[in-house]
Amino acid sequence: MSLTANVDGAELGKFDSQAHAFWDPAGPFRTLHAMNPVRLAYVLARARLAGARAADVGCGGGLLAEALAGAGADVTAIDLAPGMIEVAQLHAAGRDARVDYRVESAESLAARAPHAFDVVTCMELIEHVPEPAALLRTLGRLLRPGGQLFLSTLNRTPAAFLLAIVGAEYLARLVPRGTHEYAKFVRPAEIGAWARAAGLELRDVSGLRFNPVSFECRIGGAPSINYLVHLAAPDAAG
Repeated sequence: MSLTANVDGAELGKFDSQAHAFWDPAGPFRTLHAMNPVRLAYVLARARLAGARAADVGCGGGLLAEALAGAGADVTAIDLAPGMIEVAQLHAAGRDARVDYRVESAESLAARAPHAFDVVTCMELIEHVPEPAALLRTLGRLLRPGGQLFLSTLNRTPAAFLLAIVGAEYLARLVPRGTHEYAKFVRPAEIGAWARAAGLELRDVSGLRFNPVSFECRIGGAPSINYLVHLAAPDAAG
């Protein structure tokens, strides 16, 4: 098993440079703040978090990791951006959040804790790595038999290009320019194929609808722009 981190250094640098503003709800990550309650609700509707061992891969400054811990999970949260992990640790320090933050790659975590997690989340990361299929295989190795994996990403469609890049980055300036690369957006069918190759079962694909005017976010509709994915590892008996 290769322990080489599946990371694009330029992508990593973009996010690390913004780490200081991660917890500002009106800052460059304000869309994530709007989406986070909906992402958590998606996970809660499909997996038991109370008492679960969870891993948040690509945790950034800890937005989802803290929410998972608040729902009762014992959370290991990893990211390769040291600035993000520092911000996450500082934010959690005064909130008694049960999160073990680490500057660590998914490959390293899978090597030291294989098949150890009931729930794994990986939000808005797969479209930023050089080898998305390899990332999905690595995430699968983190899951115990019957474990649940949750992803969120952007579809490679003209609508996603217009909204996520032209609209969000250049017109509304909701996120910094250069945050996304259209060629790296991922179609649901690609995730389905990679999941089958990794021995994972595709349970659900749901659109994630975000209104850039009202900043309201909800699950539903076609996965033509943002979407959530629920995958599962086979049970030991299966």
